Amino acid sequence: MRRKAGLVLLALAVFFTALAPLMRWYAFPRLAKIPPSQYQDMVLEAKPATLLDYATMKPKKVDKLTVVQTLKGNVEESERIEKTAGRDVVVWDALSFIAGPDGKMVSTIPERYIFDAHTQDPVHATGEMVDGDPVQRRGIEFKWPFLTEQRDYEYFDARARVTAPIHYKGTQEFRGLEVYYFEQTIPWTKVPYPKKMPLPGIDSTKLEKQTGTSMWYTTKRMFWIDPVTGAPVNGEEIHQEEMRGGSLLQGQEKVTAFAGHVKMRADYVDSTLALVKSNRTLVLLLTSYLPWGFLALGLALLALSLWLEARSRRPAPSPVAAEPPVSAPLG
Repeated sequence: MRRKAGLVLLALAVFFTALAPLMRWYAFPRLAKIPPSQYQDMVLEAKPATLLDYATMKPKKVDKLTVVQTLKGNVEESERIEKTAGRDVVVWDALSFIAGPDGKMVSTIPERYIFDAHTQDPVHATGEMVDGDPVQRRGIEFKWPFLTEQRDYEYFDARARVTAPIHYKGTQEFRGLEVYYFEQTIPWTKVPYPKKMPLPGIDSTKLEKQTGTSMWYTTKRMFWIDPVTGAPVNGEEIHQEEMRGGSLLQGQEKVTAFAGHVKMRADYVDSTLALVKSNRTLVLLLTSYLPWGFLALGLALLALSLWLEARSRRPAPSPVAAEPPVSAPLG
């Protein structure tokens, strides 16, 4: 009986030991994915900020500038691209709506970002764009890969349409969570005008040709990343845009179109952190808790099966010889 139980335990030990690496290297890449229907919104603010008054072509200080950023999963486009891509694809239709202190639009920039659901690597397909202009991204945008590493990454800057390194600067604690801190600086770069601007009757796509006035941009981008999920728990930008030269500036060499330190609004930091904490538990189950738990269980079952096998092989104790009965004396 002990030998049968030992064989059963040995089989279970082999099963759970083999399951441990399968959970990490087979199940994790197939189960840890960004859902194609995900919707997320975020509000960032710059307090105070500098904005250009287009009526006077003079920069002015304002109390607040607001950036409303939405990411909406396009399931129909994901399914279309997956037919030829041969992998799970997510399509995010993103929109950055920038509003002044009065709530009126300063600019609106749409994007379509197409990427691998697990690795977050960009996937090039028809429709990939920034502000209506076709692009081919290199590097990540919006989100880091699952199990983010302590190294530099390539990050796509949508405003300048360029990819540049975003540098790992070390590990920090953010509201009780250990995160990786990254920085990227885009030097002054000539950029296109947003297609939607508060300039009634003026086609911004022809503005530079008609006036000779160009738009320039620089930013310092900062992210605090949860290394398990790869999701940003906080983000900031020190953002500047200038208009330079040409007849539009009325003799000025350059004017500030926008300048400010843009930060996530506190309530959105709280909600983002709560979402990340719930998602990281699922990732840790697949990458750490279950693999190590199955391995420990397999080793424990192996030890128990070997112990039972050893017990079953012990020789049975020799029976004690019975003494002959003592005969009663005759008499």
